[in-house]
Amino acid sequence: MPPKRLIAVLCGLFLATACATPDPASTPSPTTAGDEALTASEALGEYSSLDYCSLVDQRKVIGAGNAVKPPLASFEFCRLEFVEGANRYTVTTGPIAAGQDPNNQPYEYGGPLPQGLSVQQSSFNASTACTRLLTFADGIRLSIVVTSDNADPADQNDRCRIADATVGTAAGAITARKVGRLNLDQRSWGRVAPCALLDQHELDTAAGPETKPAPALSGHSCIRGKVSLVLSVGADTTPGATEALGGRQVQVATSGAFCQVTTHRPIPGTPDRVEQAMLSVVGVDGAPEDATCAAAREVAVAVFPKLP
Repeated sequence: MPPKRLIAVLCGLFLATACATPDPASTPSPTTAGDEALTASEALGEYSSLDYCSLVDQRKVIGAGNAVKPPLASFEFCRLEFVEGANRYTVTTGPIAAGQDPNNQPYEYGGPLPQGLSVQQSSFNASTACTRLLTFADGIRLSIVVTSDNADPADQNDRCRIADATVGTAAGAITARKVGRLNLDQRSWGRVAPCALLDQHELDTAAGPETKPAPALSGHSCIRGKVSLVLSVGADTTPGATEALGGRQVQVATSGAFCQVTTHRPIPGTPDRVEQAMLSVVGVDGAPEDATCAAAREVAVAVFPKLP
C-alpha cells in the first residue's frame, strides 16, 4: 500500500478509535421498537472475517470498463482497479468505522436500501475522490472511495457514478444475504489479534507507559499511544533494502512524522499476494527522524517474533 494511503488509513483509525459516540448529523436517527433496522453486525457478521470483496459485484461496478487485475481482498478492505476510456479508476470498499467525522454529510441516494441503512457523502478530498458511506442503524459505516489517475475535478461525476454503483452492489449483497467470509490458512496473520501484540511492557517507552491498546472495529488494526500495527494483504512487489529485525526481514521507511517497519509473509497458493504487518511510530514534535526509527526498530524486535 502506498505510504500516503497508509497514513490516511492510520489517521482514519485514530479518528475511529478516539471517538466512540456516533455523530447525529451524519448517522440515521434511532429506530423505534418493532423496526427491523439492520445493525452492522447483523448485516456483515463477524467483522474480523468479513470478505469485503463479497460486497462488490465487479461486473456492475466497472460497467463497460476493463479490470486491470483481480480484486485485492485485504483484511480491512477490497480494492478493485479498472480502466474506462482513457482513465484508470480505483474503488476501495472498506474499512468500517464509527464515531464522529465532521466531513460526513447527508446524501440522497436514489437506489433501494435495506431497512435502517442510509448513505452519506464525505467532503474530504471531494474534488479528487468520491466517498460514500453506507451507514447502518447503529451508526457504524462502511466507506466506499473512488479515485482515478485523472484527478481533474471535472472527472468527479464519473467517480461518483462508480461510487453509487458500488453502494448498490453492497446493499444488494446485504439484502440477498450474500456477504462472504475470508478464507484464511491456519498461519494467516488475518487470525492474529493485533492489540494482543501491542499489550506488552517492552513497548511502554515507545508507546507511552500509561497507554492501552485500542482496537479498530475491523479487528486487524490497533493503536497504542504513539505505536500502531496494521495487518493487511498487498501485492507481492520486489522489496527495496531490507534488514533483519525480530527474526524477520523488514523494510524501514519514513513517511511524514511516522517511521514504519514492514515485514511480509507469502500466502500459500497466491504467488502475487503477500500478507503484510506494518508497525508505525509517530515522532513527537522536534524529535529527530533517527530517534523515531530507533523506537520503531525496538517495537519490531518485541512484536514481530510473536507473529505466526
